[in-house]
Amino acid sequence: MLRCATQLTRRQLLHHFTTLRATTTQAPSSNPLDSSNYINLLEACIRSKSLAQAKTIHQHLIKTKTHIESRSLLLDKLARLYLTCNQLDVARRVFDEIPQPNAILCNLFIRAYAWNGPFERAIEFYFAMLESGVEPTKYTYPFVLKACSALQALQVGEDIHRHAKRLGLDSDVYVCTALIDLYAKCGEVVAAESVFDGMLCKDVVAWNAMIAGFSLHGLYDDTVRLVVRMQGAGTAPNASTIVAVLPAVAQANVLSQGKAIHGYSMRRRFSDDVVLSTALLNMYAKCQCIVYARRIFDAMSVRNEVCWSAMIGAYVGCDSMREAMSLFDEMVVKDMRKVTRVTLGSILRACTKLIDLSGGRRVHCYAIKSGFEFSTMVGNTILSMYAKCGIIDDAFRLFDIMEPKDTVSYGAIISGCVQNGYAKEALLIFHQMQLSGIDPDLATMAGVLPACSHLAALQHGACGHGYSIVRGFVNDTSICNALIDMYSKCGKIHIGRQVFDRMLKRDTISWNAMIVGYGIHGLGIKAISQFHSMQAAGMKPDDVTFIGLLSACSHSGLVTEGKHWFSAMTRDFSIIPRMEHCICMVDLLARTGLLAEAYNFIQDMPFEADVRVWSALLAACRVHNDIELGEEVSRKIQGLGSEGTGNLVLLSNMYSSVGRWDDAAHVRIKQKDQGLKKSPGCSWVEINGVIHGFLGGDQSHPESAQIHEKLEELLVDMKGMGYCAENSFVLQDVEEEEKERILLYHSEKLAIAYGILHLSPWKPIFVTKNLRVCGDCHAAIKFISLVTKREISIRDVSRFHHFSDGNCSCAGFW
Repeated sequence: MLRCATQLTRRQLLHHFTTLRATTTQAPSSNPLDSSNYINLLEACIRSKSLAQAKTIHQHLIKTKTHIESRSLLLDKLARLYLTCNQLDVARRVFDEIPQPNAILCNLFIRAYAWNGPFERAIEFYFAMLESGVEPTKYTYPFVLKACSALQALQVGEDIHRHAKRLGLDSDVYVCTALIDLYAKCGEVVAAESVFDGMLCKDVVAWNAMIAGFSLHGLYDDTVRLVVRMQGAGTAPNASTIVAVLPAVAQANVLSQGKAIHGYSMRRRFSDDVVLSTALLNMYAKCQCIVYARRIFDAMSVRNEVCWSAMIGAYVGCDSMREAMSLFDEMVVKDMRKVTRVTLGSILRACTKLIDLSGGRRVHCYAIKSGFEFSTMVGNTILSMYAKCGIIDDAFRLFDIMEPKDTVSYGAIISGCVQNGYAKEALLIFHQMQLSGIDPDLATMAGVLPACSHLAALQHGACGHGYSIVRGFVNDTSICNALIDMYSKCGKIHIGRQVFDRMLKRDTISWNAMIVGYGIHGLGIKAISQFHSMQAAGMKPDDVTFIGLLSACSHSGLVTEGKHWFSAMTRDFSIIPRMEHCICMVDLLARTGLLAEAYNFIQDMPFEADVRVWSALLAACRVHNDIELGEEVSRKIQGLGSEGTGNLVLLSNMYSSVGRWDDAAHVRIKQKDQGLKKSPGCSWVEINGVIHGFLGGDQSHPESAQIHEKLEELLVDMKGMGYCAENSFVLQDVEEEEKERILLYHSEKLAIAYGILHLSPWKPIFVTKNLRVCGDCHAAIKFISLVTKREISIRDVSRFHHFSDGNCSCAGFW
C-alpha cells in the first residue's frame, strides 16, 4: 500500500516543510525528500486546505527533476489539493500535465465545475474524458447531469443518458435522481416520471427530485399524489420534501393544504430549519396571508439574507409597499451586509409602485455601496424605477453606462420612454437594440408597439407584427391587444379586426381595444355591434368598455344610443359612472349642439365636475359660437383653480372668431402672465419608415420651397372647385389676404403636401396631428382629396378623419 495513507505527526510535517524550504534555494539535484514524503505532505495539505504550503510544494516540484517515476501520482495529489482550496484554474493547469489521469480525478473536476461553474466546462471535461479513453463511473454521471440541468441542456443530457445506459449505470439511484432533475428542469416531466417509475430502489432524495419536478411546473394534483404514494411506499417526507411541495401549494392557492403541511412540519420538528421556514413564509405570502408570513418571520431564531429578502418580497407581492420599505430600513440598521441583489430588486419595485423617487435614490445609493450597481438585474430595476417615476433623464444616463445590457434593460428603457411621451426615442433605442445583436423578447415588443401607435408609425408597427409572428409572440393575448391598438391608431382598423379574429384567446382588453378602435374611426354602429358580440361571447364589460362605447357614440352623433348605454351601465351592469363616463356624455351632447342639456347634465352629476368635464363643454361652445355660455363655463373652470392653457386658448379663439379682438388679447395677456404657453400645432407623416414632422408656418424642412410650391398649386386648383378659405379660424387681427396665407401653411397641410411629393399617386396619405384639426383644414382637405384623387387620413387628438372624393368619414361630428 502506498504511504499516501500514512498519517504524519505535526512534528514530522513541520520537519519535512523545513527541509523542503531549505532545498528550494539549493541546486535542483539536491533533494533529500523521496516521493513518499511528498505524497504525505500533499495528503496533509489536502486535509488542512493549506494553500500557501501547497504552492511551496508545487514550486519545489517544478524546480526538481527527480521523482520522474512518481510524477503523475504527485501531480494527481497536487491537482486535488488545488481543487480542495477552490483554485480550479490552477488545478486545471496541473491536470493538463498528467499523462494518464484516472477516473477519480476526472470526476473531481467534473464535480467542481458542476458546483461552481462554468457549467459548460463540466460537460466539456466529460467529453474530453471519453476521448482520452478514461471510462466514466457511476460517480461521473450525477455531476455532469447536474451541469446539464443548470444549463437546461436537454439534448446533451439525453446523449449522456444514452452513454450511462450503454455502461449499465442508468439504474444507479444517484444517476437516476440526477436524470429526474435534468428532465424536470428542462420541462420534460413525462421523461422524468418514466425514469422515476423505472427505478428499482428509491431513496428519499429520488422521491424529492420527482416531487420537486411536478411542483416546479405547477402540477399540484400530481405533486400531492406523489407525496401520498411516497408515504405509502414507506418513505417518510423530510424537510426537503416539504420545501419541494410548498411552491405548488402556493401556485394553486390552496391555503388549507398549506396550513396542513405547516402543521405536519411542526409535529416533525422541522420548524427550526431556516430553508423550510422561508418556504412556508413564501407560501403564505403567495396565498395573500401576509399576517401568517410575518409571524413565521418573527419566530425565526436565525435569519439569513434569504429570509429578509423573502419577507420584503412578500410585502411587495401583497401590495404592502410601506411595510416593505419599513422592513428594509430595519434590515439595513441591523446588518447591511445581508442586503442582496434580490432584496434591492424587491425594494426598488416597492419604490416604483409608490412613485417614491427619494426612496428609490436611497436604494440606488445602497446598491452602489454594496457593489451591486453593476449587477444587470439590479441595474434594470433601478432603470425601471427612474422611468416609472418620470425621471427619464436619469434613466437615460443609467442606461448609457450599464454594461452589459440585456433584453430586460432595453425593454425597461423603451417602456419608460413610451410612458413619458418619448415615443420617437423608444423606436431609436429599439433599433439600437437590434443593431447590438440582442433579440427583442415579448415584453420588449409590448413596449415598442405602443410607441408605433403614438407616432402612427405604420411601417415600424407592421415590421413589429411580422417579427412577432416569426417569434410566436402572436399567441400571447397582450401582444395581440397591442397590435389591435396599433393598427387602429395607424388608420388600419380593418387589419386590427383581422388580428382580433385570429386571436386564440381574447380578454376584456381585446374587446375594449376593438370598441375604442371603431369609435375613433367614427364607426359607432360597429362599436355597438362589437359590444353585443362581447356579451354574446360571455365576456363581462367593465368601466373601460363603457368609456369606449360612449366615446364611439359621441364621435358618430348617436345621442339616443349614448343616453341608453349610459343608463344601462348602472341599471343592467352595476357599474357606477365615474368622471370619464360623464366627460363622454357631456361631449356627446355638446358636439351635437345640445349645449343646454349638456350644461344641465353637469349640474345634475352626483359628484362635482372637474375641469375636464367643463373643458368638453367649452370646446363645444367654441364650435357652436355660444360666447355667453362659453364665458360662464370659463368662469366655472377658473373657480376650480385649474385654468390651463387649452381652456384659455379656447376662450381666446371664441372671442377672435366673432371679432372681439380686445377680449381675445386680454385672455392672451392673462395666459402669458400665468406663465402658460400654447402647444404649437404639429403634424407628422411617415414616408418609407422615416417620420417627418412639421409646425404651422414651418420653413425649417430641407424641402420647404417645394412643399410651399405644391400648396400654391393646390390652392389654385381648390379655388377652381369652389374652395374659399374660412378666415374665422385665423385668430390674429390681420388683413384677409394674410389670413389666407396663414391658413395655407397649417401643419397638416404641409404634411399632406410632403406626402403628395414623395408617395406614389395611388398610395393613401396618413397624417397625425397633436391638436384638433381646424375647420378650414377640414374643408380644404376635402378639396385636396378631390384634386389629387387620393385617400387622405388625418388622426387628430380625438379621432380619425378619412377623406375621399371630397367627403369625410366624420360626417360633421368632430
